[in-house]
Amino acid sequence: MERCTGPRPDPAPPLTPTARTGRSAPYPGQSGPEQQRRSGNVVTARAAATFDPDGRSAAAARGFVRDALLGWGLPEVVDDAVVLVSELVTNAVVHAGTAAEVCCLREEQTVRIEVTDHHPERGLPSLGDGPVSASDRYADPDGEGGRGLLMCSALAERWGVEYAAGQKTVWFRLTLPAHVLGTRYAVPATPGSDLPSSQGPVHVAVVQLDEDGRVLAWNPDAEALFQHPAAAVLGRPWADLAVWPQTPGRGPGLTDTLRLARWEGGYGLRLPDGEEVEVYGVQVRVRDTEGVPSTLCLLVLEADRAVLRSPARALPGERADAAGPRLDLLAGPVATDDLETLLQRTVERARDLLDADAAYLLLTTEDETEFEVRAATGLTTGHRRHTRFPVETGNRYDSARLPSVHEDLSSRPTGLPLLSGSGMRSLVTVPLKVEGRLIGSLGIATAAPGRYDNEDALRLQFAADRVALAVESTRLTELERLRRGSLSFLVEASDLLAGTLEHEQTLALMAQMAVPTLASWCAVYTNGDHSSPAGLAFVLHEDEDRIDPLRDLLDKTPSPEAGPTHGVRFWTAPTEAAAARGLTDSPELAGLLGETVVLPLTARNRVIGLLALGVPAGVRFRQEILELAEDLSRRAALALDNSRLYSERTATSQALQRSLLPPDLPEIPGVEVDVYYQAAGEGNEVGGDFYDLFTIREGTYGFAIGDVCGTGPEAASVTGLARHSLRLLAREGLDAPQVLRRLNAAILDEGSRSRFLTLLYGELTPRPDGSTELSLVCAGHPLPLRLRTDGQVDRAATPQPLLGVMDDLELTAEHLVLSPGEVLLCVTDGVTERREGRRMLGDDGLAEVLAGCTGLTAGAVAMRVQRAVERFAPEPPSDDMAILTLRVPNQRQS
Repeated sequence: MERCTGPRPDPAPPLTPTARTGRSAPYPGQSGPEQQRRSGNVVTARAAATFDPDGRSAAAARGFVRDALLGWGLPEVVDDAVVLVSELVTNAVVHAGTAAEVCCLREEQTVRIEVTDHHPERGLPSLGDGPVSASDRYADPDGEGGRGLLMCSALAERWGVEYAAGQKTVWFRLTLPAHVLGTRYAVPATPGSDLPSSQGPVHVAVVQLDEDGRVLAWNPDAEALFQHPAAAVLGRPWADLAVWPQTPGRGPGLTDTLRLARWEGGYGLRLPDGEEVEVYGVQVRVRDTEGVPSTLCLLVLEADRAVLRSPARALPGERADAAGPRLDLLAGPVATDDLETLLQRTVERARDLLDADAAYLLLTTEDETEFEVRAATGLTTGHRRHTRFPVETGNRYDSARLPSVHEDLSSRPTGLPLLSGSGMRSLVTVPLKVEGRLIGSLGIATAAPGRYDNEDALRLQFAADRVALAVESTRLTELERLRRGSLSFLVEASDLLAGTLEHEQTLALMAQMAVPTLASWCAVYTNGDHSSPAGLAFVLHEDEDRIDPLRDLLDKTPSPEAGPTHGVRFWTAPTEAAAARGLTDSPELAGLLGETVVLPLTARNRVIGLLALGVPAGVRFRQEILELAEDLSRRAALALDNSRLYSERTATSQALQRSLLPPDLPEIPGVEVDVYYQAAGEGNEVGGDFYDLFTIREGTYGFAIGDVCGTGPEAASVTGLARHSLRLLAREGLDAPQVLRRLNAAILDEGSRSRFLTLLYGELTPRPDGSTELSLVCAGHPLPLRLRTDGQVDRAATPQPLLGVMDDLELTAEHLVLSPGEVLLCVTDGVTERREGRRMLGDDGLAEVLAGCTGLTAGAVAMRVQRAVERFAPEPPSDDMAILTLRVPNQRQS
């Protein structure tokens, strides 16, 4: 700073033992009444406050000094005073560890500010022997102590240190700038037609309010404007007269506004008859010589507001000074909940601020290691949004954290890829900082060299400082919204993926969730086995007309390699394949291929496939999208692997279950046979119920229908044992009782895995006369029913012991002959025990259904019984069910 070259500190006293022990060491800079009289400085106002020794004191002290000086109408010295007080209070409360007393004294031509602490042995650096420079004498710039004194020497007109018993006071004086009347604000001359007009004489009301907001003074112009005599309003609360426009929660109220150092704006004032008049006012907070605050208000009618309105607050329709600093260009209203709108509006206003050709805005990533292009204007070449590059190699000569002026990029180019080939020559870059943390960078550029200087950089930095907090706040809001959206997206994706175990449906869901949320197109590759490369399994594009051309291209493109089990990889093979075949500019692929990435689908420490995502030409993936895609790929991979395992196990289960069912039923001359079978449980083809019909020897056939205790795979295993044993034993020439006794022994040999079994087994032999002879054994099974040609139904066997319970069974065969037109119905208990509440279909209900089947074919009888079972209750059947129908047709029908 140029002011560092000429400080005028008071001569520093030698550090004597007296001074170090805390005694007073007077010297020419000492204050007090005697010194004030000698220097001719008369105190006209005073403000003082004490701050506790904690980390918030420096900020509180800055606010106190700023309010005091603004209240005295001294904005010119506020910045220097605040900086010095901040350093001195920090030294007192942090380094000295004591409370700090701050006293502001307004003098005729200066402002004196004193900071007192209660630890005189600390705070001053030791001075060695021999000549030293002024800066070395007061502080080490690289050390922690003494900075406040060094800054005093640089900024203050005079300064000094005083010791008293148990305390030390550091003081400094700032000279008030001389003011020439009529030159504080300079506005261009305007034609008379453009000047604000006024009706009649202009009255300026002067009203003074005490600390409690009561009227202290009321001048004659106030009486003329508002028709209240002074005697009627003195002592009244200002709230009784002022009609404040702000509503709660949408701006400061009247009480808070009266405590501001300076305020300007319009509101209403009540007249004695209750009517309201619109006024425009300027109020200033002041303190008297005793430090008592009050508020001074200058008021005019709203029509005369140009009399009081500051040039910086141009009236609607008035033209701001084109030659002015225009530092408010970046502070206009923007949609603070829309980050893209805010950033784009910012770069456009920054470009206009310094009359540039182009502007751009970069934001740092969350780890603050990279810049990301988020908005730009005037850059037609090389401008790709969301491009990233390291912070320390982007737009700097020395550091991205400091303002920089680049006079000619052709002789000393910047490392910023954004400007490559843009033709820009002059560049100004400034950092965006919030609480000392770098959040971004704002740059403006023009095609002419040497266009900008340090003053332009400071103007841009000032504007950037005003918008940085809004950018950071909006970005945090956007990040929170993105995180919530990402969590909602992943939760929905997890629910959808968990809702199906179909392999093809899982592939489709993966692609549908990725398009268009994450990319414009998606392709899923799956591995057939551990050795084969991934194959294209599913393709989806947001434009359905482009799915087929994209699939054709990917079919001709080598599949991506599996690579690592984690992370995103960029994939250029589709673009290269299209270029090799000359298809890049074809109508089907025009603009289709931009950036493409591949993510591994890893489940159970194995890559089971690949997820390819692509965006159109000229578009790049954002890091947030890639991170979300990684999360999706992990969930999708597990769902895909589960569906694969489920499909494989389902196929295996179905193959095994089909092996337990009998092959195609043999055709029996002179006998109609039909079977209906339904296993309980989703995905089960075979349960505890089973049936069989097979050839024993020429002209003789065996049939069986049984029910193993329970359902599912355990019951199905006994089903397989029973069916295969029956065939083997019957073909060995054993009769029906012997076959069942041998089967009973085989079931018992299973030990703990054995289950009891009800079984109806029989052998049938068609006769030349058209009838059929049957030999039956009903081992604990529901009895078969015989339907005669006259509609009568009777039982065709008697009950005998079930299998799998006792070692020695006494079983006998029962014989009957089915005449032409008669039907033998055999069912499992899933039919007879069909329930609705306490009602059960039972044997009687089944007999009633069968009685109505006279004259029907075997298939029609089976279907009528099955429909009767289903209609008996609204709920679906919960038990395995088998229906075997044998019918001897009439000679005419045959």
